[in-house]
Amino acid sequence: MAAGDSSFDIVSKVDLPELDNALNQARKEIDNRFDFKGSGSRIESGKDTVTVFSADEFHLKSMLDVIESKLVRREVPPEAVSWGPILDGPKGTVKREAKILQGIDADKAREITKFIKKLDKKTNVTVQQDQVRVSSKSKDSLQTVIKALKEHDFEIPLQFTNYR
Repeated sequence: MAAGDSSFDIVSKVDLPELDNALNQARKEIDNRFDFKGSGSRIESGKDTVTVFSADEFHLKSMLDVIESKLVRREVPPEAVSWGPILDGPKGTVKREAKILQGIDADKAREITKFIKKLDKKTNVTVQQDQVRVSSKSKDSLQTVIKALKEHDFEIPLQFTNYR
């Protein structure tokens, strides 16, 4: 980055304590709701995964609605949780696993880079591990890029940090 350039980083991170709080709130609601009594519904969370278990698909889908509402309330983007297919679990139950998306993978970084290059030829874009750095001499160009990125759906939550 040359002297006089301004820059910002595009990242995709989930606030893990907030995610944990949202899951705990969902557990409490599921434990207390009458329609979940006796359904064996439960939520298990690991380092970067969430697994939900229930007696049938109806209860499982209801659990996912509860979890999504708690995520939104705790300001955790629901698209940061990538749900897999519904699978058969032990003893005739069903389960569904989700992966917590952290960082920007190489394919998404390429897609973001192409999008920015089409938008403004005067910006420099570099991929750094799991984030993308955008720099330019013009702060107005950077503001335009941020606005366009917010309006475009890349199917992952994006945050803009380290603005200088």
